[in-house]
Amino acid sequence: MQVVVENINTVKKVLHIEVPEKVVVSELDKAYKDLKKNAKVKGFRPGKTPRSVLENLYKKDVNADISSKLIQESLIDAIKETKLNIVGRPELAPSVLDVKGPYKFDATVEIEPEIEDIDFKGFTLKRNIYKVSDEEMDVQLKMLQKNLAQQKTLEEDRPAREGDFVLIDYEGFKDGKPFIETQKTENFTLKIGDGPILKEFDEQLIGMSTGEIREIKVHFPEDYFNDKLADLEITFKAKLNAIREVVLPAIDDKFAKELGEFETLKQLKEEISNNLSEGYNKRSDQEIQEQVHAALLEKTDFEVPDSLIDFELKGIIKETEAAFAKHGITLEERGLTKEGIEEKYRHIAEKQVKRHLLLKKIVAQEKLTISNEELENTYNDMSEVFKKPVEEIKNFYTKQENNIEFLKSSLLEKKALNLIIENSSQEIVEAELELKHTENKGE
Repeated sequence: MQVVVENINTVKKVLHIEVPEKVVVSELDKAYKDLKKNAKVKGFRPGKTPRSVLENLYKKDVNADISSKLIQESLIDAIKETKLNIVGRPELAPSVLDVKGPYKFDATVEIEPEIEDIDFKGFTLKRNIYKVSDEEMDVQLKMLQKNLAQQKTLEEDRPAREGDFVLIDYEGFKDGKPFIETQKTENFTLKIGDGPILKEFDEQLIGMSTGEIREIKVHFPEDYFNDKLADLEITFKAKLNAIREVVLPAIDDKFAKELGEFETLKQLKEEISNNLSEGYNKRSDQEIQEQVHAALLEKTDFEVPDSLIDFELKGIIKETEAAFAKHGITLEERGLTKEGIEEKYRHIAEKQVKRHLLLKKIVAQEKLTISNEELENTYNDMSEVFKKPVEEIKNFYTKQENNIEFLKSSLLEKKALNLIIENSSQEIVEAELELKHTENKGE
């Protein structure tokens, strides 16, 4: 077998493979010999059909089978011979088998990039230290206060206004007839201004009095999420049953007790402070890691195989679909496509692949390993996080080789990151977080 390697770039090669004629002839002879034993051909006794007759009847199928076998076996040998570190699936360009001469075909392969040893010591990193502010504490308490809020019918006799919660009956008509997509709905609660149906609908509720019936005409936009209503003119008949106000509980010890875990407001604040601090520490660690990745990428440049980028993109798409699925939404309902996501996030996927490859290089360079004790500690930590028995966690990883290898790879990457951070200098900076404020109209 002959193999010629053509370089497309540093990570993409074309293997021009040639299988000797004698191997081709030998494989064809074996194939027809086996076929002769089992073939049932009219006019010939079993095992007595001449090869010429078999060739006339089965040549196309036999040649296809032999081609496939020759490609599979010779490609494995070619990869071993060239000692290429293949990633992804080879792209094959098979040729038609000819009984005379060698069998030739091409295989385009991608290989893991060769990265030179990395000098990762001496980076200067900035660690932001975030402290829990009174303002953030107030935001958190108000969020909990909203969760315990109650609605009650407004005693004051006044018209509905923006920000009010209202209880309405409504039914939509198209061309004067009831429309199935806007069928009669009773005691529907909405906050005027939030536009669960349409902002234009909400605006026409303003000024209604309790018990009033009003005709509301709206035009749904062409890009409305329900395509059966898109670009339609609908006339609603709406009745205002009640105006409700939100009653917020006082933030005191009683409030803390109602949350079910605390005796005093002080205890609640301590818990919130601890949770926020834990989140801030994780954020600070993440920022440090991002600085490490940026420093490594700046230090080393190399080409990345498309197959690894595509694999990373599949993971991004899968995570996006799962995130939407939690809210009962599909990509299509959000106007997204897999092709669009791939195009938008390809540069991010490429950067992520480079990070993995650089950390993998440092793992090999520094001969880092994961001990059995470290694995056991990881299983125990995961058991606490997921609230599942240690054995159940362990079985998940040990039953499938891919699972345990992925876990070890993740742990080794963390170890490499920690090694880099340990060998870097850190500037401690007290940082402030920008808090996002939301207007609570009518509350």
